[in-house]
Amino acid sequence: MIAEVGNEDLNLCFEKLMMVAAGHDGVKGVKMNGVGIAEWKDIPLELLLRIVMLVDDRTAIVASGVCSGWRDAICFGLTRLCLSWCRKNMNNLVLSLAPKFTKLQTLILRQEYPQLEDDAVETISKYCQDLQDLDLSKSFKLSDRSLYALAHGCPNLKRLNISGCTSFSGEALAYLTNFCLKLKILNLCGCVKAATDHALQAVGRNCNMLQSLNLGWCDNFGDIGVMSLAYGCPDLRCLDLCGCVRITDDSVIALANECVHLRSLGLYYCRNITDKAMYSLAQSRMKNKGSMWESMKGRYDDNGLKSLNISQCTALTPSAVQALCDAFPALHTCSGRHSLVMSGCLNLTSVHCACVVQAHRPFNSISHTAH
Repeated sequence: MIAEVGNEDLNLCFEKLMMVAAGHDGVKGVKMNGVGIAEWKDIPLELLLRIVMLVDDRTAIVASGVCSGWRDAICFGLTRLCLSWCRKNMNNLVLSLAPKFTKLQTLILRQEYPQLEDDAVETISKYCQDLQDLDLSKSFKLSDRSLYALAHGCPNLKRLNISGCTSFSGEALAYLTNFCLKLKILNLCGCVKAATDHALQAVGRNCNMLQSLNLGWCDNFGDIGVMSLAYGCPDLRCLDLCGCVRITDDSVIALANECVHLRSLGLYYCRNITDKAMYSLAQSRMKNKGSMWESMKGRYDDNGLKSLNISQCTALTPSAVQALCDAFPALHTCSGRHSLVMSGCLNLTSVHCACVVQAHRPFNSISHTAH
């Protein structure tokens, strides 16, 4: 609960707001439309909302407790709130604030120590139905109740971060996707129980707008789940499969053939991946180049993979990875631009990007001027 705001808090809050409004320290007064503002009661609501957008979230919360006018204005006007600074009693704070801040579109509840419980997420789902971006990472205390509540209360979610929420099940995640059809960014890193083949099939079936998915260190699914994503999410651009030890070349081949917009792929420690997957990615570049060229209409062609992590994929050979590197010029092995990460693959030290070739190109290779 928010404590009663005392005179000292009011004065401190007013001074902070005025400093932001004036743009410098030591201000004794501010004018708006010729009207002097000497006390907190003098601040017009229009100016208040502008200032609140600039101050930190704690100050905004304190300001909302000054009077009913400020509360209504701030609660109606504030669309983004981060409570990650709250080290204690975050659950009670959310229970108190969610019914008031009903226009929130972004809510960041990342925690260092688990505090949130299901009743807080259920309250968010009940009152904050305009939410588009929700971060619940490291909420170890949450159960499937939270996902069921979000499914019914927050259908407009576009970004959802539940990384580290180890108690969620695949059934609950699959249920969520039946309602949250607008998801574009989904972080499931470490959600071992939730990231199952069944759940990923539901994601592929329902979340056709998905662009970014983090499945890092989830080892409870295989090719069936990834292939469902590839066929169902054609706009997928970023996929992290690091530590997903059950996937094979079939997953990468499906991604290469179906996800033509893929820009970043993490395959760290996916030791079942072989040269077949690398050649498939390289060949997909050639197959898609014609259509990409048409769509670019003369602009610089920056399509294709820009980031690839194949560290600890020890079955790969230099020839296959070099073919991939040649197919995607944005993949770099040169110093300072490591977008092709190959740590732990000692047999791939000969693989090089186009920058190395250009650096060693002789200066006298410039074409002769026509006579």
